[in-house]
Amino acid sequence: MTAANPDHARLTARRKAGYERKQARAIHEKGLLIVYTGPGKGKSTAAFGMALRAIGHGMRVGVVQFIKGSQDSAERTVLSRFENVDFQTVGDGFTWLTQNRDQDIATAERAWREAERMIGDPGYELVILDELNAVLKYDYLDLGRVLDTFGKRRFGLHVVVTGRHAPQPLVELADLVSEVRSVKHPYREQGVKAQRGIEF
Repeated sequence: MTAANPDHARLTARRKAGYERKQARAIHEKGLLIVYTGPGKGKSTAAFGMALRAIGHGMRVGVVQFIKGSQDSAERTVLSRFENVDFQTVGDGFTWLTQNRDQDIATAERAWREAERMIGDPGYELVILDELNAVLKYDYLDLGRVLDTFGKRRFGLHVVVTGRHAPQPLVELADLVSEVRSVKHPYREQGVKAQRGIEF
């Protein structure tokens, strides 16, 4: 066995002390408003990973999918099997498929009513609003109304919003914002189509 490296020991002791200082300051608990945005792949995937973690803790999870429509969704298939998950897909599909602004606004309104129901129900501990940012970008919902609902949510409720183009006022209100950027993508660089189990 090699002798302990004193430089390494000092470095790790310093890291441990820094970690313990941060832990000592982090004493509060609250429901978080979390935003996953940016042009890269993985925003919804991150949110559904969080859903699985919450399910593992026995938490009640609500999901509203905006935009994506009624096409097969493996995440919906799996998550809907859990008794403590309410998974609602309300979208009519991507906006370039409907090409009907009035229809898209009406659909967004239906989806938002589901979101408001979940946010207002004390039985839910985590609510995921998948692709809400796209709805806000196209002005299918009033941003002020959405922010007001988020701002008035009960103290312990976690809300996750996904989608590109998160509006700046939402970013400012959020507790945690992660921007996913695209470094490489097989569709763009190699012409590889969306694949089962990876993109859908």
